[in-house]
Amino acid sequence: MYFCSQFAISLFAITKRYGNPFAICNSMFAITKHYGNPFAIFPTFTKTKKMSSQIIPIGADHAGFQLKETIIKHLTAQGKHLEDFGCHSEESIDYPDYAHPVASKVEANNGMLGILICGSGNGINMTANKHQGIRSALCWKKEIAELARQHNDANILVLPARFLSETEALEIVDAFFRTEFEGGRHQKRIDKIACH
Repeated sequence: MYFCSQFAISLFAITKRYGNPFAICNSMFAITKHYGNPFAIFPTFTKTKKMSSQIIPIGADHAGFQLKETIIKHLTAQGKHLEDFGCHSEESIDYPDYAHPVASKVEANNGMLGILICGSGNGINMTANKHQGIRSALCWKKEIAELARQHNDANILVLPARFLSETEALEIVDAFFRTEFEGGRHQKRIDKIACH
């Protein structure tokens, strides 16, 4: 009873000061239905801070080993923390042995982003995408990395080490980690990806 009376008083005060509160609700509903989350236009400072302070799992096969080491140094210099799942040399190994641990780590931690690298990027990307909670994106241009984050909410970046210069690879990495998911109409499409 007390709650009801307090609610009525609050509603009366809002109406007196701002006009019909239900009209505001209807307007917000219309905006959300047409454009997606209306609050998504504001920078998500909290989310960005959380992402930048999270551990970044990284893994590669022998073809991606040298690039992995370069990326670790690059991101560490930016103050990011990485967890290296290997490999640890250029000795020939099997890429699924390194893709699965990285994918599992990202899958178990909502909001976490990871990196995988192999020669062409194809094999390690296919392996990571076997995990239901993974949206792994093979990127060879920074624009593709940006779109993978903006439209697909990609949570693993895959790089084709044999087809990128060091400069190109680092530009792609930086683009991937500075870009936020746009949400809105893209979320509806992402919700349809999982195979049930």
